Amino acid sequence: MIHFWISSVKVKNSVFIPKYYNPQIIRELNSLENTHHCYSIADLVKSGTIALSTGDEIGKSAYGTGDIPFVRTSDIFNWEIKSAPKQGVARDIYNEYATHQNVKEGDILLVRDGTYLIGNSCFITTIDKDILYQSHIIKIRVKKPDELAPEIFFLALNSDIVQKQIRSIQFTADIIDTIGQRFDDVVIPIPKSKIKRDKITEKAREALRVRVRGKAFIKQSPIIIEKVLDSNSILLLTDFLSLSDDELTQAVSSRTVTAEFVEFTNVWLRSDKIQNTIYLPKYYDPSVDKELRELSRHCEVKSMAVLRNEGIVEYYTGVEIGKMAYDTGNISFIRTSDFSNWEIDHDPKQGISEKIYEEYAAEQDVQENDIFLVRDGTYLVGSSCIVTPLDTKSLFCGGLYKIRVKKNELLDSFLFLGLLNSFIVKRQIRTKQFTRDVIDTIGNRIDEVNIPIPKSKEVRNAISNAVRQVVSSRIQARNDILNLSNSISK
Repeated sequence: MIHFWISSVKVKNSVFIPKYYNPQIIRELNSLENTHHCYSIADLVKSGTIALSTGDEIGKSAYGTGDIPFVRTSDIFNWEIKSAPKQGVARDIYNEYATHQNVKEGDILLVRDGTYLIGNSCFITTIDKDILYQSHIIKIRVKKPDELAPEIFFLALNSDIVQKQIRSIQFTADIIDTIGQRFDDVVIPIPKSKIKRDKITEKAREALRVRVRGKAFIKQSPIIIEKVLDSNSILLLTDFLSLSDDELTQAVSSRTVTAEFVEFTNVWLRSDKIQNTIYLPKYYDPSVDKELRELSRHCEVKSMAVLRNEGIVEYYTGVEIGKMAYDTGNISFIRTSDFSNWEIDHDPKQGISEKIYEEYAAEQDVQENDIFLVRDGTYLVGSSCIVTPLDTKSLFCGGLYKIRVKKNELLDSFLFLGLLNSFIVKRQIRTKQFTRDVIDTIGNRIDEVNIPIPKSKEVRNAISNAVRQVVSSRIQARNDILNLSNSISK
């Protein structure tokens, strides 16, 4: 749709952008009237069915002062909050805003400002404990859950017809895109059939429950895997996985990316210990070497370079295809911000054409169970995910390493993903991170990162099986949510 005729009396608020009046959307909404109640956001607010509010800008000086997540637009991913948001705040800052923001289980956060991220949303769950959220995000609370289940509203919000509307009302304000107050005009289709609503609600709750349990493990995995490696016992792992939903909520701690950063600031070294003219104190953090020595009691500690030289793994970076290739098709071009919580975005920001894909596909050779690791990007450095069958037809950018486990006697991809997310490995990556030009990177220092591989086959299998189960169950639940969202408007 590029242009069409419309009567001047139908022009709203001096908006002359054709997509705002997209007749295809209007026809689709009209076709739902027999089977759905079609309410605008403004109608739902006026009737007291939902309430809207926005967050606060707490100021950059508050960033990094604590571990209570400050949720920003980029922290909402695949319908949930990232397990380790970028920024955390102190308890006193949280207390200053908490009563006003009043985030509760069942609330929905929707990105209002930010170009590609606009329309992304997440469902607040039991493990999203104390959080604050920024002003670019709308908080939606269903106030009459007996009439409209929060899960139904959440799914409708992510249906294709609603997402189309959100894109049609998006506009540029100053230097950032937004939907502003136009969100009030968005029409939400709710099935008239109570039987259908109840059935969808039940399935959605189960899918969200599965996602939450998996996210809880991902959130705690740096600590759990570290302790399993140190104790050479799978007891902590099996105990955590056997917790009830309520126990799991209590067991999960708040954590932000800053927990991975090294705290110490200086160390005395002999000049002959300096490597490659590197004078960054964190690079020589003695606590890392001490912990690796302790882990060597129960683990084979091998550097990435050694693992590569022994033919156990291979890794290399992607390519920069150029911005002219963006939006030329629907094949995913995976960038550093396109994955979190061990999985790739179900709807990556950039798509490329079949022709461009074919040009690079053989060279990049993305296969199931490959692992992506962020090489460049400050807070994102060290983030990792595993490739599923849904993701194999894709290309990946130069800021990522693609790692393939080639020998499975000692390692498999799921064990390796778990080890990459242990604190000892994440801390090493942070100690070797440096600024090059205007961006942080680990560069070729990835070769120096040591991986503690359990000597015990039982421990290796337990970690691998736990990671595999979490990944597969969460991907299935994610697909269920996507299918349920699409079924809302059918």
